[in-house]
Amino acid sequence: MSLTRRILSLAVPAFAALLAHPLMLLADTWIVGRLGTVELAGLSIGSGLLLTVVGLSIFLAYGSTAVVARFVGAGDARRGLEMGVQAMWVAAALGALLAMAMWPLAPWLSTALGAGPDVLPFAVDYLRWSLPGLPGMLVMLGATGTFRGLSDATTPLVMSIGVAALNLLLNLVFVFGLGMGIAGAALGTAIAETVLGATAASIVTVKARRRGARLAPAWADMLHSLSVGFPLWVRTLLLRAALLLTTYVAAAQGAAALAAHHITMNVWNLLAYALDALAIAGQTIIATALGAGDRDEARVFTTKMIRWSIGAGVLLGLAAIALRGPIAAAFSTDADVRRIVGYLLLVAGGTLGLAGYVYLLDGVLIGAGDGPYLAKAGAINLAVYAPLALIGLTLPHGLPALLWLWGAFTLGFMGARAVTLGLRAHGDRWLS
Repeated sequence: MSLTRRILSLAVPAFAALLAHPLMLLADTWIVGRLGTVELAGLSIGSGLLLTVVGLSIFLAYGSTAVVARFVGAGDARRGLEMGVQAMWVAAALGALLAMAMWPLAPWLSTALGAGPDVLPFAVDYLRWSLPGLPGMLVMLGATGTFRGLSDATTPLVMSIGVAALNLLLNLVFVFGLGMGIAGAALGTAIAETVLGATAASIVTVKARRRGARLAPAWADMLHSLSVGFPLWVRTLLLRAALLLTTYVAAAQGAAALAAHHITMNVWNLLAYALDALAIAGQTIIATALGAGDRDEARVFTTKMIRWSIGAGVLLGLAAIALRGPIAAAFSTDADVRRIVGYLLLVAGGTLGLAGYVYLLDGVLIGAGDGPYLAKAGAINLAVYAPLALIGLTLPHGLPALLWLWGAFTLGFMGARAVTLGLRAHGDRWLS
């Protein structure tokens, strides 16, 4: 298979599969936006906390992708599947523990993120009704890493399409049919995520049995999964800290500004997932190449995928700018929110080319197992971004502060990541 076909065979289905979670959140945003601005602001806080937990657990997917693909590249798919199964055991246990811990802490967490008295009840309701789906979300992450490591991008795609449709149907029924309000949107997402996790686990189990792989929990392998994933967890923790800081500064600008920020961030995340599809292809291709000991192939693939990702970012950014009016109108009935969204999308769209470079190199280094460096780089990036973001608290309330904040995020934070990742990629240490 040619290089271009191999990249496309992984990236195109990966993009469609990655759309599942942001599409579910966009569905929640569209539905809750019809309930009111305060409810939408509550959704921003509640979903931001949930996304933080899921985002911090992404090491389950990234770690298992790199490990499984390395074993596949070395000709030992059975062992790779065993490690994938252990990642799912870790995910199920972690999801259950986190859900139980976050339930009583929901009011405190929402307040800490900036929810005011009017927004707090809606933020807490959304978070608590979402938590039962957390184990399923994390199991899906572990399973997804296994699928990617096996170069199977089709299975996650099919499951993601099904769960997105189920989520939308359930949300409409619960929110409007049963009158549950924002809690109904959260419950629909939780049920859909549980179905997704159970289905993914079943498919991985079937694949493992066919290869004669061990299915029972193995403490040594589970600990290995955690040790491989820990640097990636630190890297992701620092990334989520930057995003939470962004939400905190936006929350200080009032309900309308926070709602506009939430809409813009969801659009950014959707477009970022499109770019991340190339990064995911990079994870699999680089890990497989290095598992087979082919460093030259890893370097050639990286160079080509960088060009693709930058180009895709520029095109997606232009589309976001051109469609900023319809996008704003689709997700809010508040004229002030729509106006702010229009301005923010100009900033976001104009910087997506830079984001394409960052996401691709991040994926390549993850595939190479370069987690310790990514953790160190994450600390540097956050140190650069934090003071820039906090300046937004000193600026005129509302749009001026939000424009500064988004400029700091898309140029300051992403620019710092581009420098730290670029310096590493131009060397050879990550190829070991």
